[in-house]
Order: sequence, then C-alpha cells, then structure tokens
Amino acid sequence: MSEIARESMEYDVVIVGAGPAGLSAAIRLKQLDADLNVVVLEKGSEVGAHILSGAVLDPSGLDALLPDWRNMGAPIHTEVTEDNFYILGEAGQLRIPNWPMPPLMNNHGNYIVSMGNVCRWMAEVAEGLGVEIFPGMSCSELVMDGDRVAGVVAGEFGKNPDGTTGDAYEPGMELLGKYVFLAEGVRGSLSKQVIAKYGLSKGKCPQKFGIGMKEIWEIDPARHRQGTVTHTMGWPLGSNAGGGSFIYHLENNQVYVGFVVHLNYENPHLYPYMEFQRFKHHPMVAELLEGGKRVAYGARAISEGGWQSIPKVVFPGGALLGCSAGLVNVPRIKGNHNAMLSGKAAAEAAFEAIGAGRAGDELTGYEDELRSGPIAKDLKRVRNVKPMWSKFGLMASLMGGGIDMWVANVTGWNPFGTLRHGKSDAEATGAAADFAPIDYPKPDGRLSFDRLTNVAFAATNHDEGQPCHLRLRDASIPISVNLPKYAEPAQRYCPAGVYEVVQEDGGAPRFQINFQNCVHCKTCDIKDPSQNIDWATPQGGDGPNYPNM
Repeated sequence: MSEIARESMEYDVVIVGAGPAGLSAAIRLKQLDADLNVVVLEKGSEVGAHILSGAVLDPSGLDALLPDWRNMGAPIHTEVTEDNFYILGEAGQLRIPNWPMPPLMNNHGNYIVSMGNVCRWMAEVAEGLGVEIFPGMSCSELVMDGDRVAGVVAGEFGKNPDGTTGDAYEPGMELLGKYVFLAEGVRGSLSKQVIAKYGLSKGKCPQKFGIGMKEIWEIDPARHRQGTVTHTMGWPLGSNAGGGSFIYHLENNQVYVGFVVHLNYENPHLYPYMEFQRFKHHPMVAELLEGGKRVAYGARAISEGGWQSIPKVVFPGGALLGCSAGLVNVPRIKGNHNAMLSGKAAAEAAFEAIGAGRAGDELTGYEDELRSGPIAKDLKRVRNVKPMWSKFGLMASLMGGGIDMWVANVTGWNPFGTLRHGKSDAEATGAAADFAPIDYPKPDGRLSFDRLTNVAFAATNHDEGQPCHLRLRDASIPISVNLPKYAEPAQRYCPAGVYEVVQEDGGAPRFQINFQNCVHCKTCDIKDPSQNIDWATPQGGDGPNYPNM
C-alpha cells in the first residue's frame, strides 16, 4: 500500500478511463447485477474531453452491448454512403476501385461519429444504471496488496514543481476494488507499469504505433457530401514513412481531416505534423477545404501491432481493456468496436468470478474470450497487413495484404501465416547523419498552420505549478546523445511543440519541455530513440478539452 496516509473507498470494480472500453465494462456490469458497486475514473475535465478518434464506428460492439441504442438517443446519425480509396501523387490521384477490396474494408453500415460525444452519451447511460463516474480524477499510482493490484490512487493535487508536498497538497484517495480494469487508451501510464511488472508481453511482438492528427473543418456546403468516407495513401509520405489520411463528411457541413504516420519511420528528420499540413495542399484536398474554416485540432497515438502484439490481458487483480491492450484493426482504422467488446467481455468474466466467490482470481474467461471470440476474428484476418507494409512497402502490402485478407475472410485461414514485427518504433529510428533533412514549406495560415497556432484549437491547459508530467530518466541524454546522434527528434515527432532545443547568445544548447502544450498523445513515450521519456498523468482535469472529437 502507499506510504502516504489516504482515505479509501471500496468497490467491486474500479475502472480507469471513461472511453468506449471502460464505459462498456461499467454498463455491462450493472446490466448483469444492479447491486455491483462500480466506479469509473476519468482524467479529463469531463467525459469525452480526452477522446480523439477518426471516427467511423463499426456498430457491432454497440449492438452487442446496447441492442436498442438506435432508440436511446445515441449521437450516431451519419451512416456511411460512399467509400473512396486513393493513392496520391504530388499533383494528382489514382482511385482504387471498391470491387477488389476485401469485404471487411467496406464501410457501408458504419457511422461517422464524434467518439467524444458517443462517450458522453454512454456515460449518461452508465450513470442511469447506477455507475459512479468521477471526471477530473487522474490515477497517479497503483495500490498493491502483495502481488495483486488492489486499486488505484486518484485525485492527487497540489504537488510542488519539484514533486514535494506543500501546504496546498491533497493526497487523493485509494479506490480499492475486487478488480481493477485499466482502460486508459494507448500507452496508458498504469498499463505500461502492469505490462512490465507481470511480463504480459513476454513472447509477443513489440507493440507498434502510429501518430494520428486530426482537424475538424467547416466547409462550403456546395462541397460537402454527408456520409462520404475517403482514405488516401502515398504522397506526401512516399517512401519516408508508412501512413495515410482520412476525410470523413459528417453533418452540419463539417469534415474530419486526419493524417496518420506510422512511428517506425527511420529518418529522424521526418516531421509528422508538417507532413499532415503539407497533405492539405494536395489539389484534391485543397479544393475541398478552400474557403473553409478549421475549428478544432488534436492528436493521439494509435496502437498498430494488431494480433501479434496483444499482451496477456489479465493480471492478478485486473485486466487491460481496449487500446490499453492494443485492439485496433489497422487496415480498417477501427478499434472502438473492439474496445466495447473487450469491456463487455471483461465485465462478464468479473461478474462470474465475483458471483462464484472467486473475486481476485485471474479473469481467464476474459482472456479466452478475447483470443477466440469476435475480437480475435476481426484482428486475426488482418494480422499481416502492418508487418508487410513495414518490411516491403506500400504497394507490396496492398497486393499481398489484400490477398491475405481475401483468403482469410473466405476461409478463416491466412496464407502467409503470422508475420512478425521487427524492432520497436524507438529502435527503428536511424542516425541523422544517414538521412537528408527534409525541407518543409512554411504553413500559409489558410490551409496549413504552425503547431502552436493549432494547439490553441485543442484547448489544452496544464497548471504550471505542478510537476512536469513528462519525466526524463536522465536529463543529460537529450543534449548529450539524442542531439548529436538523432538531431533530437523530439523537436519534430511531438505534434504539440512540447520539446525544444534552445540555444541563446551562442551558449550551450539546452533541452526545454513546454509541458503546458501537451495534448496527451504519448508519442514521446513511444518514439524517443533512447527511451528516456516517461509520460505520466498530470493532475486531474488538465490536458486537452476536445468538444466534438
């Protein structure tokens, strides 16, 4: 237990994170037994404030959890009516016909949504069932009972910048549970600790990641085509990195414009944010956005390892849900349905264990369901697309991955077996001397914007009087190692301008962390080539405040 004296509250299940996975688990627990005491702890200022997703929602997870959601006031209205796939060149585009695409890539029957608003609605459903939800409550540490995770510390406020406790310090509370579900999203700080402590990734491929950046635009009604979904690959990334874009037309003349860069890129001079800004100047995209207005911006990491990289999802006292386990279907760019299904399955396993008097036992039923149920079916048939792309490039993955998915879709068998991922994304970073710097055009302030201007549209805020939540294991490494060897890529891979190398009046360079800008994407924790940065939760309520992401 923690050495600081804290009050405690006991629950049957403590859930960290009010995303689709955590809320699905909470709802399912109360559906199964209204007398179970369930609490959801959310670090954002409100439910949905830290939710950022594409998002085209496959409703299969919601159908399983709340079959009558269409009559329950869900903010899910825009059904996909048109699917487009393009390979871009600098001045033009080639459309890939829909007919050769594997059926699983078809978006008809799916919905363009704001997952932030979907989660706000799910929270209302959960509270109506009796779930306690506490936003603004960062979970700063695990509470252990021997080798078992027994709870979390939440609501710790008022530490001084150096980490000491002052007069304004509030120690928070210990929220204790028979089970603790970690539904923190990608690269969650507690999930990272649990995976390491219990060796949950032993024998698995390293988890792979991408950085996804998204803007919401209001566009000319004459150019708006509600229900249209467009994905692109190719320019501007070319051979520099894997990735692509999405453009989704939702209601009210708005479009989601997003760009994903796979974080296994080698060239440390690559600047993912500027690749996104350059993308918007492609003639096809510029024509769509011309005369429009950007109204929001955000970024977050995406788990891309797929089936090969899913860790063991249960541990003494709890379970990993959703993106904490890495359940994104990469070629479909979808993970919310699997997050919901994982929350539902974990809840059912916990309900069974508690009812049978086995509270605290490992939830093997959840592990078994994840490995054999609908999540497995969804992820196993696409498992080779990402490693093919990483090893052989875009065109090979389109052809080979397409064949592999077609056969798997028809037979349930992957002709290429299970291809493994190589290095971690941090290890993939090459030496700066081996690559040419990339000359990026200056943002024009009309279609493209500098980082700090865009970060203002994330409405992010952190109390400057708290300790920096971006922790360096060795403060000397950014300048002594990363700068000479890698040209300190933190200056570029961060989509919020948090990291700078500052050199004033000919003095020695120094590494500066502007943690107030952080949008909680976790890219630094993933991509730093020296693995010297640990992302930890700031005090509750801090960070971005996304309205409709």
